[in-house]
Amino acid sequence: MAELKYRQIFETIKSRILDGTYPVGSLIPDQNSLAEEFKTSRMTVKKSLDMLAKEGFIYSRRGAGTYVRKNALAQRDALPVNEYEGLTHQLGADRVKSKVISFNVTFPDEEIQERLGIKASDPVYEIKRLRLCDDKPYVFEHTFMPIRMVPNLTEDVLRHSVYSFLQKEFGFKIGSAFRRISAEKTMQEDIDYLEAEKGDPILQVVQVVYLEDGRPLEFSCNRHPYNGDHAYTLLDRK
Repeated sequence: MAELKYRQIFETIKSRILDGTYPVGSLIPDQNSLAEEFKTSRMTVKKSLDMLAKEGFIYSRRGAGTYVRKNALAQRDALPVNEYEGLTHQLGADRVKSKVISFNVTFPDEEIQERLGIKASDPVYEIKRLRLCDDKPYVFEHTFMPIRMVPNLTEDVLRHSVYSFLQKEFGFKIGSAFRRISAEKTMQEDIDYLEAEKGDPILQVVQVVYLEDGRPLEFSCNRHPYNGDHAYTLLDRK
C-alpha cells in the first residue's frame, strides 16, 4: 500500500503544478504538512518529492524549502490513454515485426527501483527487442517490467504485441506514460541493430508507463534511428 500511496501523492502534486495550484516558482507545502494532508509518513512523502525532482517538476533549497521549477510546465508529457497503445496498434500488425535480442530475469538497480516503485529484492524482466517497420529498423527497446505484475511473460509473447497480451491476459488498461525525449550520440547497439553509423543522431525516448490505477508497468529506454520518419505529438485531452 505504501508504494501505491507514494504514486498517488506524486500524481496529485504533479497535477497541482500543471493546473497552476502550485504556480511556477512557488514554494510547495513542507513534508510534514503533506504527510498530514495525505495521512501518511514523511518517508512516503519524501519518496514522492524525490521522484518529482528527478522528473524536473521541483527542486529543493537547503533550509529554504521546495519550489516548483520555472520549466515545470515543459515537463507536461503525460500522454492520454489512446496516445499509448503500443507500436503494433499504431503502425499495424502487418507492418511491425519484433526480434527478441535478449530476455532475462534480473534484480533492479536504484533507478529502476525508483521508477517502478519496487524493492531491490523484486525481480524484473529485462527485455531487449528490435522493432522493424516494413522490414526496416524502427526502434531498439530496452525494457524492465516487474515479474510480480506479469508472471507468465514469455519470449513468444515478445515477438508480438506485448500490450495486447497484457490487456487480454490481465485486463490491464494503460493510463499514461511519462516520456523524456532527447537527441543522443550513437552507441554500439545503434550501429549493430539500427543500421546507424557513428556520428548519426539518435532519438532517445526514456519513459515510464502507468496503468489507470497509477501502478508503474514498465520502465524503458527506446532508441530510434534518424531517418525523417519519427515525430511525436503530445496532447492534453479533457
